[in-house]
Amino acid sequence: MRNVVILGSQWGDEGKGKIVDLLSERFDIIARYQGGHNAGHTVFIGEKKFVLKLIPSGILRPGKIGVIGNGLVIDPAALLTEIDALESAGVQVRGRLFISNRAHVLFPAHRMMEKMSEGREGRVSIGTTSRGIGPCYEDKIGRRGIRVADLLDKAVFRPQYEFVTKEKLAIAAALGIPADLDVSRARDEYEAFAERIRPMVCDTSVLLNGAIRDGKTVMFEGAQGTMLDIDHGTYPFVTSSSASAGGACTGTGVAPTRISGVIGVSKAYITRVGGGPFPTEALDEAGERIRARGNEFGAVTGRPRRCGWFDVPLLRYTANINGFDSIVVTKLDVLDEFETIKVCVAYKIGGRELTEMPPTVAEIEKIEPVYEEVPGWACSTFGISNYEDLPAKAKDYVAFLEERTGVEAGCVSTGPERMQTIIRPGSRFESLIR
Repeated sequence: MRNVVILGSQWGDEGKGKIVDLLSERFDIIARYQGGHNAGHTVFIGEKKFVLKLIPSGILRPGKIGVIGNGLVIDPAALLTEIDALESAGVQVRGRLFISNRAHVLFPAHRMMEKMSEGREGRVSIGTTSRGIGPCYEDKIGRRGIRVADLLDKAVFRPQYEFVTKEKLAIAAALGIPADLDVSRARDEYEAFAERIRPMVCDTSVLLNGAIRDGKTVMFEGAQGTMLDIDHGTYPFVTSSSASAGGACTGTGVAPTRISGVIGVSKAYITRVGGGPFPTEALDEAGERIRARGNEFGAVTGRPRRCGWFDVPLLRYTANINGFDSIVVTKLDVLDEFETIKVCVAYKIGGRELTEMPPTVAEIEKIEPVYEEVPGWACSTFGISNYEDLPAKAKDYVAFLEERTGVEAGCVSTGPERMQTIIRPGSRFESLIR
C-alpha cells in the first residue's frame, strides 16, 4: 500500500502544485480533499504555465485519474471554465476527472454573502478572495447546503435552491444591503451546469476505496496550508475547511488506515496572503527582495504575498499536527543572493520562551521571534537536480532546518519546472513515492 497525503506546512502557496504534478507520475489517482476555487496551484511544463484551482494538478499527467472529493465546495461555473481551458491547451480532462456526488455546490448567493460580510462596518477583515467559499461551508455545517447529488435532481434541487437563496436575500434586506441577484436566471444556469458535469459525478469514496483494494495508489492533494486549517490555524484568519492531513480522510471517505505517509511542503522562507498574525514577517528591504526574487504574488488573486524568514516553531507545530514523514523545501534558489539568512528558532512573549503554539491571535501577535543567522551561499542553485551539486552552505542550510525542526527534508526544489527538483537518495521521501 502506497497512498500519500501531500499538503502545505505553512500558510499555503508553498509550491504544492509543482510537487503534486512532479510526483503524480508515480501514482494512479490524485485526489483533492478540501477547499474551493480560492486556492491556485501553479505548474510550469516547459514554456506552458497552468493555474489549477479545483482540478487536481495530477490531471496534467496523461492517463492519471483526478478526483474532486466530498470535502470541496464547487462552483460549477469555475470548474467548467477550468476544464475548457485545460482541454483547449491539449489536456484531456473528460473521462479522467471524477466529482464527488457529496461535494457541496457554491452559488452566486454565497459570493454575495461573503462580500457583505467582509464589507460590514466593525467586521475584522479576514482578507478572503470573496469567491463565496466560507458562506458555502457555513451552509454545509448549518445543514442547509446543496450537494452535487441534489443539483443533479431537479425535483430536489429547485425547492432547496429557492429556500437557501431567499433566506440570503432576506438577510441582505434586513441589513439594508442592496442585493443584485437574479434568482431564476441563476437557477436555470446551474441546472444547465448540472447536465454538463453529470457524466463526471459519482460516489468517489467507492471509487477510491475500490481502487485501493485493487492495488492502485492514491495521492491526496491538500489546498492552502496547515496554518489556515479551520481548527489548527491562526483562527479566525483561516480558511473554512480542514487543510491539515486529517482532512484527507473526511474529505474523501478513505480511512486513516489506508494512508501510508504524509509529506509536507515548505518554502525555504515563508509567506502569507491576507490578514492575520505573521511572527517572522520581514517588513524591510529583505522582505521586498524575497517577494521580488520569488515572484510572490497570488496565483488566483494576484495579490502580493507577505514575506518573511523560515519559522522553525511553526514547522514543528504543523509537523506535530500532520505527522510529517518528510518535507519538501521549495524555492531554495530565491535565497541565492543573500549573504546571511535569518531563521526563527524560538518564540518568546515578554521574555518567556514558548513551548507550544498559542491558540489566540492576540497571543501570537505578541510573539518575539528569536533568530539565528545562517551563512548564505551567494551563488546560483537554480535548476540543480543533484543534492551533491548544491553549494556546501546551501546543504548546511537544509541540514540546519532538519536539525531544528526534527523533520527530514527529503526533497528540495530549485526552480518551478518538474526537473528542477532534488530527491535525496535513501530518504523516507524517496521510499514513500517509489
